Amino acid sequence: MPAPDAPTPVPTRPPSIWKNWISLAGAILGGAALFAFILLFAIDQFGPGAGNPYVGVLSYLVAPGFGALGVALILVGAWLRRRQLARNPNARLHPLAIDLSRSADRRRLGWFALGAMTFLFFTSLGSYQTYQFTESVEFCGQVCHRIMSPEATAHRDGAHARVACVDCHIGHGATWYVKAKVNGAHQVWASLRDNYSRPVPTPIANLRPARETCEECHWPEKFVGNIDRTYRRFLADDETSPFTVRLLLHVGGAAEKHGPVGGIHWHINPDNKVEYYASDPQRLTIPWIRVTDREGKVTVYKTDEFTEEPPERDIRTMDCLDCHNRPAHNFRSPNDAVDQALAYERIDRSLPAVKRTVVELLTKPYATAAEATAALEKSLRETYAAQTGPGLDRTIATVTEIYQANFFPEMKADWSAYPVHAGHKDSPGCFRCHSSEHKAVGNPERTVPASDCQSCHTITAQGSGDDLAQFSLTGFPFKHPDGDPPEGLLCNDCHNGKLQSP
Repeated sequence: MPAPDAPTPVPTRPPSIWKNWISLAGAILGGAALFAFILLFAIDQFGPGAGNPYVGVLSYLVAPGFGALGVALILVGAWLRRRQLARNPNARLHPLAIDLSRSADRRRLGWFALGAMTFLFFTSLGSYQTYQFTESVEFCGQVCHRIMSPEATAHRDGAHARVACVDCHIGHGATWYVKAKVNGAHQVWASLRDNYSRPVPTPIANLRPARETCEECHWPEKFVGNIDRTYRRFLADDETSPFTVRLLLHVGGAAEKHGPVGGIHWHINPDNKVEYYASDPQRLTIPWIRVTDREGKVTVYKTDEFTEEPPERDIRTMDCLDCHNRPAHNFRSPNDAVDQALAYERIDRSLPAVKRTVVELLTKPYATAAEATAALEKSLRETYAAQTGPGLDRTIATVTEIYQANFFPEMKADWSAYPVHAGHKDSPGCFRCHSSEHKAVGNPERTVPASDCQSCHTITAQGSGDDLAQFSLTGFPFKHPDGDPPEGLLCNDCHNGKLQSP
């Protein structure tokens, strides 16, 4: 038996080509990747991130990628070792031999085990922390997609602020993650070259269906009935006069077992199928509609100008996002944003013609947000030089906040670039389909149902002062502050989010 510290005898046959330091490093990397995969797989299946798409991609793409790199290092080490032996068959360079009877080898093995455990610990910790960060809104809206700064800001201030970007834009599982990223790979190249659209075009063509994302939280079949809504508006006169509209919004329901089927949510009743063709990318113009009822009866509606048949590939089946197209990234129009601030008394109504002044300033062209902020404060202080005090300071701060939250000149993003389809005041919205211009094929006397004001809402009170105190459950006809508009004129024919009456 050799002495404990005696040198290891030189083997009589060439060492294995797998016994080299490069292959050993590859084996360690592959082992760490396997460990990370097992950990992330457990998180994906059972942990707090179960079903999260980024856990899926770390589990099924990143960890296996490092595993493949480890295997590649093993093969490269073996190949290099074979070449070395081919050039010098008698080479005996640094053979991997561990003799536990030697104290030096025992110490090396102990340090190796400690290092391996430390490496695996930091691998697991890093994998989990990476998952936590890559699922965050900050990663999507600020680090990974700086182009999306307007959308990230609108998301932060919107109703879905606590819903992560990936929950709607990707959804669960690695399949949709890969599909979304592969389809958007050209956008990465465009951003590196600073050659991308301003504003970012919408709608997103490869967005996951709403029934697989929105309906994880929302229940469209639920019977909602009527919802009471109050809209506090202000006129653009010298006194900034209030004008309030209170109405019942007929949301209705979409499933018989939960209540009457009807109202706005009739459109997503599973027994109905509503399809349409839009002739523009933003789906603002819809000249063709096809409705299939529960008995299978098909009715097609067309405008007189649309005489051809739409391409079948361009026909879209209606879902939630066809009306609620800006659920998490809504840029408020200057008119609406100022009305809301006035209603909350964040803009001082005692300032003469304050609404008209503020809306005009907000809609002026500015090159950058910094330029706009400085110009807004300067103009307001000059306009109201005779009025000083906390009211003006509060107004200036509020107007600046409105601009920073809704206007992004560098990206050309604001309410006019992203019209909202829910409603019909500042954009066609409901009137894209519900109008007398859409006539049934074979029966031109029949138009799309529910094309009148009372079908979707009932005005229970309106105006100001004594007029607003009058209440009716059966509803009032809408009383326009500027007098009755001409017959057939739609709201968005005049209103555009700027200086218009409500």
